[in-house]
Amino acid sequence: MNGGGAGKLADPNEDPLPGVDTYKNFNTIDWVREKSKGRDRLREIQSKSKESLWALLLSISDAFSGWLLMLLVGLMAGAVAAAIDITTHWLADMKDGVCLVGFWYNHEHCCSNSNQTTFLEWDRCPQWQSWAQLITGTSQGGVAYMVDYLMYMFWALLFAFLAVALVGAFGSHASGSGIPEIKTIVSGFMFRGFLGKWTLVIKTVTMVLAVSSGLTVGKEGPLVHVACCCANVLCHHFTKFRQNEAKRREVLSAAAAVGVSVAFEAPIGGVLFSLEEVSYYFSLKTLCRSFFAALVAAYTLQSINPFGSSRHGPFHVNFHADWHPVELAPFILLGIFGGLWGALFIKANIAWCHTRECSCVPACLRVGKHSRVSVHPPTGKSTRLGRCPVREVLLVAALTSLLAFPNIHTRMSGEELLSKLFDDCSLFNSSLLCGYQQPANTSQTGRGNNTASRPAGEGLRTALWQLALALLFKMIITIITFGIKVPSGVFIPSMVVGAIAGRLLGVGMKQLAYHHHDWMLSRDWCSPHRDCITPALYAVVGAAACLGGVTRMTVSLVVIMFEVTGRREHIMPLLAATMTSKWVADAFVRVGFDEALIRLKGYPFLEPKDEIEHSSLAKDVMRPRKSDPALAVLTQDGMTLGQVEALVKSTCFSGFPVVVSQQSKRLVGFVLRRDLLVAIDYARRRQEGVVSASQVLFRQHALTQPPKAPPHLRLRGILDLSPFTISDRMPMGITVDIFRKLGLRQCLVTHNGRLLGIITKKDIVKHMAQIANRDPDSVFLN
Repeated sequence: MNGGGAGKLADPNEDPLPGVDTYKNFNTIDWVREKSKGRDRLREIQSKSKESLWALLLSISDAFSGWLLMLLVGLMAGAVAAAIDITTHWLADMKDGVCLVGFWYNHEHCCSNSNQTTFLEWDRCPQWQSWAQLITGTSQGGVAYMVDYLMYMFWALLFAFLAVALVGAFGSHASGSGIPEIKTIVSGFMFRGFLGKWTLVIKTVTMVLAVSSGLTVGKEGPLVHVACCCANVLCHHFTKFRQNEAKRREVLSAAAAVGVSVAFEAPIGGVLFSLEEVSYYFSLKTLCRSFFAALVAAYTLQSINPFGSSRHGPFHVNFHADWHPVELAPFILLGIFGGLWGALFIKANIAWCHTRECSCVPACLRVGKHSRVSVHPPTGKSTRLGRCPVREVLLVAALTSLLAFPNIHTRMSGEELLSKLFDDCSLFNSSLLCGYQQPANTSQTGRGNNTASRPAGEGLRTALWQLALALLFKMIITIITFGIKVPSGVFIPSMVVGAIAGRLLGVGMKQLAYHHHDWMLSRDWCSPHRDCITPALYAVVGAAACLGGVTRMTVSLVVIMFEVTGRREHIMPLLAATMTSKWVADAFVRVGFDEALIRLKGYPFLEPKDEIEHSSLAKDVMRPRKSDPALAVLTQDGMTLGQVEALVKSTCFSGFPVVVSQQSKRLVGFVLRRDLLVAIDYARRRQEGVVSASQVLFRQHALTQPPKAPPHLRLRGILDLSPFTISDRMPMGITVDIFRKLGLRQCLVTHNGRLLGIITKKDIVKHMAQIANRDPDSVFLN
């Protein structure tokens, strides 16, 4: 094959072929093969390390390359997340006004250095001017209000238009959160371009624009996609991870932890999120590296400090009182609400996607002839929104800004609203949420009396009406927004819904305890002059409950909220609400939002949480069926190169079993389609004398042939001699577990050593869809 004379056998064992062991787009990797390739590479490096000092240094650098890669991923993701936070706050504040000292300052930074502000009114300074003040010279009156209203809508529509235009023109993979695709990629699916450099740039820019426009989207989910893009880009600079798809997916699992770490500054919660929600294979080594990368990312973000020197993290949490066991009842009630909201959101959003003919799906990818993946538009009638995503985004942005501006709680960003809802009332809190009636003798009022239970004042009653309207608005607009062609995360919108509901319930409980402090339940622990109930804690618990109802996160969610609050004593309320929300949501919808999107888009993903209770066997699922043609196989000898090429061209299978003969069907091994094509092409170009009449051999020793016969083409080197096989009587429940835990691409079905058929990952996913009464043809990816 190296251009030698005629008669030299083509043997990939002697000269590895370029292009062998690579995967085509929209295919599934072979985990077992990748693991074996990694072990072979490690043995080769270790054996060479004893030959010279340079080889020993290369071996040491290869051993530490994984930790170096994790360090770079943490640094890069932390820096990108900090830039996103800073730019988002600046553009979001631009909808309200501009800083006269420097237009690049946001509202908080503009007034932080001013000596003309008070502690209670820190956001009012002459350096910050609203658009009404700049245009009309005053901030009071109906004209000024309309100017601010129109400018708010103008900037919202401009940012939304730029976001959807950039996504449509340069990066279609940048829309959505990206978590469903990342889960599918980590499970072994090839999705080229989704984690590329261009996607990283477009996702970062459009995420800033989408969040700044005021759309009901969050940046926490897309940050996971951004972190995985950073990891994938850096993997190309390390040979060990560039040439091994299994090791690259271990890095992506760690990158998912990094994304959550920079989103909430919760490195431990990020690692648990990757373990619970994203990862398909999570070894102890991956756990340690994930934690290291998450710590580096969180430290990098804190060092840059995009939130200002006054606090760390996206939310400000401050509680003045502990909770009482009696409050477990309302906490569980919040869990029930969170589960109901999660089920409602998933069903309503998926139904909305079907209404607009799945415009949230980038394209319907179907396997064309000869395994070429072709892109077809959705079939059937589609709505105008489905045909024109730019119009849809602008309509949603216009509706959101039009209805959000009159209400102060919907006008602000999701993170700012959560910070206000999570903040407990104190002496220096001027929010309407703390508008309680002041004591008669205010001159003798101290900090303790200001946080004590008091009847609701006019300001609090106004805030409650606004919060009730905000809750209704957020629930409806969140369902409509998800699926549009901009980056969108579900974390913050779900948390906002739960935090509003929790704060409303917390205020109600506080007033109930104040007016009925002589009840048996509150008599011993809630006296009239004691601050015994914290509405902000109810907001935190409600946020966790609603996010858990949507995503079905449990342990990782509790740890994330623990890291956000920093209070160990609040783990029990969070656990009670989170588990209740999961149980209630599972009663209506068995899967979370990300898994529902995976099913909607038809990705071949085996959900680890699904269980098979059907009594079917492997022979009931394997191909070929009784009505199908015979199984296409290769023989270890006796086939010419022309016959092999004809078989490959007439089929679209990703691989072929190799048997002793067509009569015996005794299994020898398995060869991948791509490896076979690359080897044949390489032999025709590099080996002299290879023609269509040449014999193709998959055996150890070549057969004797006549002197004038064309040379053999020996391809045993690309043959997998130990393919995974199962008996035809194997229950499908065990077969599915084997595919999940070993990450198989396919397995061969035999009976007493005789080959009967093959089961692929696609067959497994279709079978599980059929058992769940779903359309098996919805799984359309190869």
